[in-house]
Amino acid sequence: MREFSAGGMVIRRFRGRPWVACIRLKGGEVLALPKGLIEPGESAAEAATREVREETGLGAVLVEKLDDVRYWYRRPGARVFKVVSFFLFRYRSGSVRDHDHEVDAAEWIALAEAPERLSYRGERAVAAGALRRVGAAG
Repeated sequence: MREFSAGGMVIRRFRGRPWVACIRLKGGEVLALPKGLIEPGESAAEAATREVREETGLGAVLVEKLDDVRYWYRRPGARVFKVVSFFLFRYRSGSVRDHDHEVDAAEWIALAEAPERLSYRGERAVAAGALRRVGAAG
């Protein structure tokens, strides 16, 4: 089986440094980027925009595609090959307090810390790439 999802890194500057909106899952134990399945008729960029809005409560402007993360996982009776396309967004409006019920919480973390703090290896690599593009201070 194959599965396709999309997600995003929303960047906002606080005190001259870039911060990224992240979500908490699994009782707050997992720190991740917002993402979800691409719905029929939706492009990956549209799905990423929707997932960012739903899971973080933020309105954001699409900047560019960052990278794809590919991995295998097991679900009952099937082995699934999953591709998640991640996009870079610029914060426009909203509050992380307005996240939906699918996540435990949404929060801002310093982009410079994201390559170490995110729970999933593929997302840490995407964050490292974003950090190279955006820079830690500029």
